[in-house]
Amino acid sequence: MLATSNTLTDCHRQWATRPADERFLSLHALRDAMARVRETSRSKVVSTRALRVVPTEDNRGLAVTGANGVPFAPTNWAFGQLATLAESPAGYLRTLPAPLAADCLNWQLGRRSADEVGVLIRRDGDAAQLRAATGPKYGRIFNDDIASMLVDRFGDGVSGDWRVPGVFGKQVAIDHATTTIYGGDRDMFVFLADEERRIEIADRRDGKAGSLARGFFVSNSEVGAATLRIRTFLFDYVCSNRIVWGVNDVQTVSIRHTSAAPDRWMDEARPALESYAASTRDSAAGIVQAIADARQHRLDDVDAFLATRFGPRAVAPLKAIHMREEARPIETRWDVVTARTAQARDIGWQGDRVDVETAAGELLDM
Repeated sequence: MLATSNTLTDCHRQWATRPADERFLSLHALRDAMARVRETSRSKVVSTRALRVVPTEDNRGLAVTGANGVPFAPTNWAFGQLATLAESPAGYLRTLPAPLAADCLNWQLGRRSADEVGVLIRRDGDAAQLRAATGPKYGRIFNDDIASMLVDRFGDGVSGDWRVPGVFGKQVAIDHATTTIYGGDRDMFVFLADEERRIEIADRRDGKAGSLARGFFVSNSEVGAATLRIRTFLFDYVCSNRIVWGVNDVQTVSIRHTSAAPDRWMDEARPALESYAASTRDSAAGIVQAIADARQHRLDDVDAFLATRFGPRAVAPLKAIHMREEARPIETRWDVVTARTAQARDIGWQGDRVDVETAAGELLDM
């Protein structure tokens, strides 16, 4: 039996928190919005000694100036980064009157050695904004580069094989409540799925055949809020609040924004996603064959296999979990996958649960 009790809530968190102007009804709309942000933004490296924080004219906010004295209003995220540079608690600074908070930041920044900081500023009409204050070697992967690649590969994201997922497997009209395409000044997130060309699995559940759909998440921040992450998986269905149910075979690629990040995006992450997306129903035979191989791979010494793979302390719990789930002892590598995946259901923390599920999926590649 292929365990299907795991969930992914990444998209649910986006669905629950994004404001209306960060919800897009197509990949084209996301790409155009992210391109507009990039076109009006500029990055440069400056000395921390060149930065100065000043209160706004109404003394109700703060602005950051450089050598030319032009004030840029920091975003909430950029203010936190600036406070980190000044080794000051951002939460406390936000409680102070603007003139006092500016004095504190300037005092702290002035005590530093003349370090360099990478700033990302944006000018759009009369608005001047500080979007990020990162390390000088921050390797920025722009959101519109990722959105453009998704458009090139998947079109609008609401038609074709890969698109915004439906609800319980049925297509729905794409609106601000159902979309899974999000982007803002801080980050972007896209969830697309291929729910029509499902992968048929023998003995899917209760001895009966069934199927799984393929899906992936892509997320990124160009201001230092998160790494670039691509997560692929198989799943049963997506509910109306965008929780993914019955998740299996989770694979994740993460790229930190170091100086080599833009090259790694082009050389590693992008080809991997394109290859995954280009696969068809026929190529799913590889997954089915991996499951079949795992079922046929009998273990000569179950205790030794489990101890080597997961550590001695995991042997007894995994054997007990499999006995509970299947009413028989572990005999094959597939049995270990079943036990390890079932174990993930008992883990409360989502990140740890996905790590265990990912490790279970890796057993299929042995």
